[in-house]
Amino acid sequence: MGAEGRRFKSCHPDRTNDTRRRRHRYARSNAVKSTVEKLSPTRVRINVEVPFTELQPDFDQAFKELAKTIRMPGFRPGKVPVKLLESRIDKQAMLDQVVGEAVPARYSEAVASADVQPLGQPEIEVTSKEYGGDLTFTAEVDVRPEIDLPDLSTLAFTVDAIEVSDDEVDAELQNLRARFGTLTGVERAAEDGDFVSIDLSATVDGEDVPEAKTEGLSHEVGSGQLIEGLDDAIKGLKAGERKVFTTKLVAGEHADDDAEVTVAVVSVKERELPEPDDEFAQLASEFDTIDELKESLVDQVRQTKRVGQAEQIRDKALETLLEQVEVALPEAIVQAQVDDTIHNAIHGLDHDEAKFEEALVAEGSTREEFDADNRSNAEKAIKTQLLMDAIADQLDIQVGQNDLTERLVLMSRQYGIEPQQLLQVLQQNNQLPTMFADVRRGLTIAAVVHGATVTDSEGNDVDTTEFFGPSTPLEAATDEGEDAEDDHVEEAIEEAIEEIDDEAEAAEAK
Repeated sequence: MGAEGRRFKSCHPDRTNDTRRRRHRYARSNAVKSTVEKLSPTRVRINVEVPFTELQPDFDQAFKELAKTIRMPGFRPGKVPVKLLESRIDKQAMLDQVVGEAVPARYSEAVASADVQPLGQPEIEVTSKEYGGDLTFTAEVDVRPEIDLPDLSTLAFTVDAIEVSDDEVDAELQNLRARFGTLTGVERAAEDGDFVSIDLSATVDGEDVPEAKTEGLSHEVGSGQLIEGLDDAIKGLKAGERKVFTTKLVAGEHADDDAEVTVAVVSVKERELPEPDDEFAQLASEFDTIDELKESLVDQVRQTKRVGQAEQIRDKALETLLEQVEVALPEAIVQAQVDDTIHNAIHGLDHDEAKFEEALVAEGSTREEFDADNRSNAEKAIKTQLLMDAIADQLDIQVGQNDLTERLVLMSRQYGIEPQQLLQVLQQNNQLPTMFADVRRGLTIAAVVHGATVTDSEGNDVDTTEFFGPSTPLEAATDEGEDAEDDHVEEAIEEAIEEIDDEAEAAEAK
């Protein structure tokens, strides 16, 4: 399947696709009148007037469906004349039904002709409806603001230079030696780095806590795992010795309660590391000498830092743009994200605000600080999305089949499920448009980075192609060795996109 043969504009759940708006014009659009009032840089009111003649086909269809259910003497089912039905039915109820079905489609037409890009759902108010008369309604909706973009070719910023120290390489070597180390029992007291087998038990107010009792638990001293104070209690104990200390339990019925915990050391083992010589290099790697292994570790550390530098490049590009550009924020969209974050934060606490505030205090924060950070983060996220979408439109960034497949495969690995299974989940939850928008924004920031001047703290130019792709953002990469699974995934994505396009076009054509 030729991935580069089909390319897609960004799909976003809260915005009308520009290409589709230009491509589709409706036969009835000339009859439907609409005007736009700009209420703010991010909100408009669309006034729509629909002549009754434009609604006649909707009424005819409604009467046709009604005729199938009505039985009248002298007429076969479905053959009752419309005029006769009109005299027998509740016209107001019929009007309400037709208007309820007609308004969304006429709203879409008005949006298309007004050339606005809605964000979120509109607030619609029917201002006039009368059987035989014109239908009028208003729709208030948040829209993408107009953004004055800077000259992207002048964008310049500096990131940290990549430096690999001997200590960093030694740390990697130590980690590798630890993987091949052996544990040997010792008679001395436990120290940091030792592995101990322990028994734990706890009481709260003198009552045993059954879920806190465990035996034969393996623990690395000094790792900071399990509960606070455990490592300090273990250090200095020999096998067969025990100690009682006070700490807060972190889980179960008594979470956050003070408890008296007893730790008993069953055994103490120290880790013996292999000598860092040529024999170890041959055991732990494909190299013959320790010098070759260390050189490889230097490259490994440098590559890790390159990944970190790429993240810094992305962040600096966004940070620099956000500082240069003014973006009006739609308050309703920001508030929705703020509310969603709060909902997720307190969901695990049975939506108990008091418990949530207690948890914040335990972390050294307050509700006021949380709310301030939450709003600041929401504003930054919305501003970034609006800015990226505006730049994507200016650069005509398009999403290719390769881009979608790559993102889907990456996400499936993160979630540990098959790509096609993930695709089904995204479809069922209507998350594909969001994924497409995210992919487009990723391509946009890559294009921004390629056009910018990026230097490191030592004054060297930074090559951005390793992590941000080729310098031509619209260039499609072709893979000669795609396997059958990738083909199936691409076919599934193709079908899903076509289904989304068909549904959107059908909705607009109503």
